[in-house]
Amino acid sequence: MIDITPYFQGDTYHTKPKRIGWFTRTFPSVAFYWKIILMVLRHGHAAYRGRYNFKSWYAGSTETVEILESVGCQCHITGMDNLAGLDKPCIFIANHMSTLETFFLPAILVTGKTDLTYVVKRSLTEYPVFKHIMKSRNPIVVGRTNPRDDLKTVLAEGLQRLKDGYSIIIFPQHTRSETFDPEAFNSIGIKLARKAGVKVVPVALLTWAWSRGSLHKDFGPLIPSRPIHFAVGEPFEVSGKGQEEHERVVRFVQEHLAEWKP
Repeated sequence: MIDITPYFQGDTYHTKPKRIGWFTRTFPSVAFYWKIILMVLRHGHAAYRGRYNFKSWYAGSTETVEILESVGCQCHITGMDNLAGLDKPCIFIANHMSTLETFFLPAILVTGKTDLTYVVKRSLTEYPVFKHIMKSRNPIVVGRTNPRDDLKTVLAEGLQRLKDGYSIIIFPQHTRSETFDPEAFNSIGIKLARKAGVKVVPVALLTWAWSRGSLHKDFGPLIPSRPIHFAVGEPFEVSGKGQEEHERVVRFVQEHLAEWKP
């Protein structure tokens, strides 16, 4: 069991009104990236020196929430009570919209009972500085060029991570997108959950406040006027071939996005 007090208390969370200074209101991206870069440098240095653990990662995730709110972003989270009964490793399956959820999700999905890691594309383990943080979390690394090889990697390494006490966050889409295409949302998470005999927790998210960049997709403008939403669904087991369960996750994401996004 991991001794961590959840940052968010209760089933729902909504950012409280905050006073934002003139400079931050006028240049939100500058204020945001300045704080995020300093945080990543600090955590990256600790990870490089081998002084980085789950608590450190969780602290960085909660700090990201505070940074977002300090520059005017409004965060809304629902369904956190669905995490209360999770005392064994599970699979979190979510849509993938921006860089924001990579930083933010640990703050939400920590249960205090299991460690947590991601299935990530290889490039995230090669970024300067950030690679040390990501590698410290023992992620499952895929190339995103050969779906068959990725499936083999996720099934083999995923089973081992689950046995080692890790819950796993999986983004089944091939790439981040502000639009949700069910055809591009594969069932790799359902396949792993069925093979491992663990529960699935659907997660829907709208993280378009951290927009895609024109020169570098990871560093687009921060747009505080766009609300940030996360919804955690009820855990469920996978039976049969998993087709119904896959459709259940797809519906969960679609319904929430339709509710949140005008």
